[in-house]
Amino acid sequence: HYFIQSNLSSLGRMFNKTRTALNMSRCLLSQSRSYQITTEHESLRENLFKLIDKEINPHCAQWEKDKIFPAHKVFKLLGDNGYLGISKPTEYGGLGLDYSFEIIAAETFASIDCGGVPMAIGVQCDMATPALAKYGSDYVKDNFLRPSISGDYVSCLGVSEVGSGSDVSSIRSKAVVDGGEWVINGGKMWTTNGTQADWMCMLVNTNDNPNPHRSKSLICVPMKTKGVQVHRTISKMGMHSSDTAEITMENVRVPLENLIGEEGKGFQHQMDQFQNERIYAAAGVIPIMDRAIQETIEYCSQRSAFGKSILDNQYVHYRLAELQTEVECVRALLHQCVDQHVAGENITPQATMLKLKCGRLVREVVDSCLQFWGGMGYTDDVPISRMYRDSRLISIGGGADEVMLGIICKFMGTDPGSRS
Repeated sequence: HYFIQSNLSSLGRMFNKTRTALNMSRCLLSQSRSYQITTEHESLRENLFKLIDKEINPHCAQWEKDKIFPAHKVFKLLGDNGYLGISKPTEYGGLGLDYSFEIIAAETFASIDCGGVPMAIGVQCDMATPALAKYGSDYVKDNFLRPSISGDYVSCLGVSEVGSGSDVSSIRSKAVVDGGEWVINGGKMWTTNGTQADWMCMLVNTNDNPNPHRSKSLICVPMKTKGVQVHRTISKMGMHSSDTAEITMENVRVPLENLIGEEGKGFQHQMDQFQNERIYAAAGVIPIMDRAIQETIEYCSQRSAFGKSILDNQYVHYRLAELQTEVECVRALLHQCVDQHVAGENITPQATMLKLKCGRLVREVVDSCLQFWGGMGYTDDVPISRMYRDSRLISIGGGADEVMLGIICKFMGTDPGSRS
C-alpha cells in the first residue's frame, strides 16, 4: 500500500508540474496570428527614414560632442509630422493607429546615428505618456498629452530615485493633499530629458497604505513649477546626446486634477507603461544588431590579413551567422508581443523575456562585431564603438536583467515567494 501511495503521490506531482508547464505555454503563446507589414506600415517607415536622413542624422555627431540634442526642435519636427502620437487618440492630436505602427516607427528611429535621440523619443512616446493616454482625465490629456503629441512639450518620466532604482515599490517621494493641491517632496534620478522637459510623469507615494503597491499615484508635474530643480546633469558612459538629470522637489504644489487615473493605483499604471517601454527598447535595439552585423560584414570583406579577407576566416563568417540567427529569434518574439499587445492581451511575461534577451544579445553582438574591427573598432571614427557603449544600457534601464529574471520566475512559479 505504501508503494502504491508513494507512486500515486509522485504521479500527482508530475501532473501538477505538467499542468504548470501547459499554463505557462498558454500564457506565452498567442492565438494564430501573423505580424503583417502592410503598404501603410512601409509608407510610414519610408517617410520617417527620409526625415531622419535629412533633418536629424547630419547633426548627430555634433550632438554627441555637445552631450545634448535640441529636444524641443527635434520633437516639434516629429510632432508636426505625426510621429509622436502614432497610436494615441485622434481627439488629442494622435493618429489613432494600432501599436504595430508604433513599432515600425521605433525600428526606424534606430536608423538615427546615435542611441541617445531614439531613447529620448521613446520616453516621449512609450514611457511618459501611455498611462496618461489610457487612464488620464480629459483635463490632463488636454494639458499634457496634447502638447506632447504635437511636440510643443518635452516629457520625462520620474520613477527611479537615489537608492530606489529597479525596486520601484521602495520609492520615497511623497505627495500630500493641502487644500486643492498636491504638495510634493522628494527627488528623481536618471531622468532622461530631465534638463529640457516641460513636465514629468511622476510616480509618488500619496497615502500610507502598508502595501507599497497600493500607496502610489502618477501625477503630472510641470517642470517650471516653483520648487522643482535640476540638481545635476549626469555624465554617462554612453547615450551622450541624451541629457540625464537628477531632479529634486521641495514643497512643489500642483493641482489635484494633475493626477493620472485613480489615486493609489500608480504602481499598476506604471507597470503598464513598463511593458510599452520594454517593447520599444527591443524594437529599437534589433535593427542596431542588424546594422552591427551588416557593417561588420562589409568591413571584414574589405580588410585583409595574412593573404585573405578577414571575412574569409571560417570563425568570422560562422560567428556572424550565429549572431544573425539569434537576432531572428528575438525578432520573432517581438512580432508575437506586438500581435498580442494589439489584441489587448497581457504581455508581461513576453515583454519581460524580450527585453532580457535583447539586452543580453546586443551586448554579445556588438562585442563580437567590435572584435572583428580590431583597433579601428576602439576608435570614435566608426559606428560600432558608439553602438558598443550605447547598447550597454539595455540590460540596465527600464528594469535590470536581474529584475526581469525575477518577474519571469514568478510567472513560472519558481520564485520562492510564489511557492510559499
